[in-house]
Amino acid sequence: MDDETVSRDHVGSLERGLGVMEILARHPTGMTLTEMAEEAGLTRAGARRFLLTLVATGYATQSGRVFSLSPRLLTVARTWLGGASLWTFATPIMRAVAAQLNEACSAAILSGEDVVYVARIPGRRIVSISLDVGTRLPAYCTSMGRMLLAGLTSGELEAFLGKATIERRTPKTIVERPLLAKAIARAKTVGFAIVDEELELGLRSIALPINDRAGHIVAAINVSTQSARFSVEAMERDILPVLRMAKGRVEEFFVV
Repeated sequence: MDDETVSRDHVGSLERGLGVMEILARHPTGMTLTEMAEEAGLTRAGARRFLLTLVATGYATQSGRVFSLSPRLLTVARTWLGGASLWTFATPIMRAVAAQLNEACSAAILSGEDVVYVARIPGRRIVSISLDVGTRLPAYCTSMGRMLLAGLTSGELEAFLGKATIERRTPKTIVERPLLAKAIARAKTVGFAIVDEELELGLRSIALPINDRAGHIVAAINVSTQSARFSVEAMERDILPVLRMAKGRVEEFFVV
């Protein structure tokens, strides 16, 4: 699109109106007409028209001389977020993790005895099975599964361990239920889970929880790597800080 077309299609009044909304958002206690005119670089008459239009459409309220944004803008934001998967917005964050570490980055939720992948940025091919969105893996021997199980209540975890099918996938797989409960409890205490060649030989992974605004674990995010590339100690030193930053950014989508 050339500059002439952009100029012809550009609606300056809409741009200024959106600017007024952004200024109101920075002043949650409200602003007077004079204050808005000064900060927005508008005449008093222009500022008045924008503010009264926002009031008329329900996006702002007026109390005496003070104008404030209304909750309707939050409703619009919730509708927008609700119409697209959270992981649509999280994928660029996960892609940055994968690019920085040159390893795969995935996210999953708990479904019965399994984790279900809801997002995945592939890295080096490190497992024999194909992993993609929708893939299910057993929760008991995966890092994301351990982290998600750490979010269960004691009663829920006891029920899970009582009925789950637990099989030895490799010589290193923890299959003793008391030891598995201990590993899950440790993940809950330290805030992350590392699974060392329990799902497949040569595969290590580290996972963190994704918490909603109430603090509940709703998903998990992980990085998986070849055991020859990262020791367990190196994963904690080099991968964990990167994953923690990604976790914080993903959790920002739960604040609306």
